[in-house]
Amino acid sequence: MRKYGIWAALIFLFVLFPGIGHAESVNTHISLDGNEIAISSDAQVQIVNGNVMVPLRLVAEQLGYKVKWDNVSKTATIEQDGNLLRLILNNEIAEASGRQVKLDTPPFLSGNITFVPLRFVGEETGTTVGWDNLTKTVYLTTPIKTTENALTAGTGTNIDTKSTITTLTDLSFSENKLQIQINGTVNPNVFTMTNKDRIVIDLPNTSFSPSFLQSQAVENSQNGTLKVADNPDVSNIRYSLFSNSPSTVRIVLDLNIAKNYSVINVNDGRLVIDLSGTSNTSPQTHISPTPTPTPTPIPTVTPTATPTVTPTPLPTAAGTKLVVIDAGHGGKDPGGISLSKYNEKDFTLSTVLKIKKLLEMEPMIKVVLTRSDDSYPTLQERAKVANDLKADLFVSIHANSIPAGSKSSPSGTETYYTRQESLEFAKTVHKYLIPATGLSDRGVRQSSLYVTRETKMPAILLECGYLSSANDEALLYSEDFQQRVAEAVVSGIKEYLGL
Repeated sequence: MRKYGIWAALIFLFVLFPGIGHAESVNTHISLDGNEIAISSDAQVQIVNGNVMVPLRLVAEQLGYKVKWDNVSKTATIEQDGNLLRLILNNEIAEASGRQVKLDTPPFLSGNITFVPLRFVGEETGTTVGWDNLTKTVYLTTPIKTTENALTAGTGTNIDTKSTITTLTDLSFSENKLQIQINGTVNPNVFTMTNKDRIVIDLPNTSFSPSFLQSQAVENSQNGTLKVADNPDVSNIRYSLFSNSPSTVRIVLDLNIAKNYSVINVNDGRLVIDLSGTSNTSPQTHISPTPTPTPTPIPTVTPTATPTVTPTPLPTAAGTKLVVIDAGHGGKDPGGISLSKYNEKDFTLSTVLKIKKLLEMEPMIKVVLTRSDDSYPTLQERAKVANDLKADLFVSIHANSIPAGSKSSPSGTETYYTRQESLEFAKTVHKYLIPATGLSDRGVRQSSLYVTRETKMPAILLECGYLSSANDEALLYSEDFQQRVAEAVVSGIKEYLGL
């Protein structure tokens, strides 16, 4: 992809925008590689003359890019590593590394907010873009990193022709069964949303096959719809390339009534979501196990294995608070892999055991772990532990990473939350975490992550550092760093609880 394209994407994805006279203002969302970007109530996506206009500065600066504004010439300049992209207000011609590009709708300014057309992002950068008018969501998916940088004809999406990624080859619905044909094997993540009126099927490490792109109605934005006629249970089936890190296909069944379902997957190239069960009951899942990879040995981390906690009622004294701590990944899921080939799951478990030890010294706090050994509770099981125990707080520990071959090499610490009630808890822990890690402050961010979305108490997820950064990695796998993180988490919990 040409250099100017990267900067065009980064700029135009991140423009903040208030309502103006000729724009249609709606309550909207922006999803970048599967993570929702928090936008304030006065910064909603705008529709201008049929064009979707999307925002700039907030996300650009979160990703480490420099944005400059010249109020005299009314020019926005975005810069990193010597690459420049310039936009002039009310001018339909943009400059991308010396090349002139014509825009469908000129950039415009309202107050301190600039708007740019979403279509330009997709056409000029190779970024997959889409607009879901039902949910009022802009989807942005950065190009898939490839070995040969092969471009699938007509899709605008880079595909790695040498990888073992699974591909979706066909999709059909009949007799209340969704049939998903794949070339390869997949361990799907299936869950319900909005009081079970949607069933969501995420297929990790999966992309659309060329035959699927040709046979199905897949837009350039990598979104499509499978028509469902005269079905009392299902109103619509949607599919999209939901994430690129890793590549994930998401299929959504929009229901007319909450339905029980079963998942049938015997790794024979066919995945079935069966809706023929009774309504309003818990889903039954039948998924064949996949081989567990041999864990990578790791220095300095030698936790003692103890049985994974089963959620049972805990006796508590009056005023005692219950906190659930989640060690990300585990078992067959190693999580991210560091530069030295260490597993994220080992960092998270070792750090969580240190947090547990500190919390057990607090007489007014009871602590439960979602896992205390090298096991893998599903995301649903992790949330269920906290919900069943009616926990007061939930904290999930992780380490971040970016795909190999990326030009940027971010470093730093981030704290994520989903629901507004979790924001204050996130801010409280984050202010202790930053000085404890000594890494760059990458902010408190809102994102629709399963364990922070489906839990019913204030819940946060901590990305303590980057496994893909040589600087961060050296710290993440040291006992001293893990202990400092543990102490910061406990301090934040105690302050938030008023203890």
